[in-house]
Amino acid sequence: MKKKLAMILTVAMMATALAGCGSKGDVNTHAEKAEGSGIEDGVFTVGFDAEFPPYGYMDDKGEYVGFDLSLAEEVCKRNGWELKKQPIDWDAKDMELSSGAIDCIWNGFTINGREDAYSWTVPYVDNSQVFVVAADSGISKQKDLAEKVVAVQADSSALAALEDDANKELKESFASLNQFADYNTAFMDLEAGAVDAVAMDIGVANYQMASRAEGKFVILDEYLSSEQYGVGFLKGNDELRDKVQKTLYDMLRDGTFDRIAREWGLEDMVCLK
Repeated sequence: MKKKLAMILTVAMMATALAGCGSKGDVNTHAEKAEGSGIEDGVFTVGFDAEFPPYGYMDDKGEYVGFDLSLAEEVCKRNGWELKKQPIDWDAKDMELSSGAIDCIWNGFTINGREDAYSWTVPYVDNSQVFVVAADSGISKQKDLAEKVVAVQADSSALAALEDDANKELKESFASLNQFADYNTAFMDLEAGAVDAVAMDIGVANYQMASRAEGKFVILDEYLSSEQYGVGFLKGNDELRDKVQKTLYDMLRDGTFDRIAREWGLEDMVCLK
């Protein structure tokens, strides 16, 4: 009986040890994937801000759509991959990428100022940061924002531009700079008069304005800054970056890229050559 019990315990301990080895192997595989070995499982997971139209957002049917997601769908179709659209907290994007939870950040993602932080595709969209105000606000120039309440998305390109030394005097002239989790909420506050202006990407500004009453808002002529968008991969993941970039070039050559840009009203902002 004791021998039988000992054998049972031995088998149980071996099973536990093997299970532990299996778990370690899974972790190593996950880490290897995160370090840039590609997408062996055939699933391409795109991390995006689900409230950043027209690049990525949830439509009235509850589906995730947008210019960048349409591009990603075509890239996956041509490579035989399954696309997984993964909405993320924008503040946690680096953690999501480094953990391997997503394969890339593809959602109006600014290269400027982040050149060495990721493995980037070439730029595919030229974008600018602007101020949106109510048409009847009396604000027509940046200097008119003095003592005004300005809204901006947390960890956004517009915030980075405002925190740049070149715009230090402008920022310090505001009564306050309020950070929001998403631009839809910021626009709601602008409509309600809780803020006087929203600093944001021009592409998103045009979309937000088009989805509201015509003529209610205007974009100030003076731009805050200019920038370019790219697809950001974990630093060193050049293998996967190169596959996506090659596919984007193929799409450009056969006209698919420009067709998708026209569908989203962004044809004038495309810079992929």
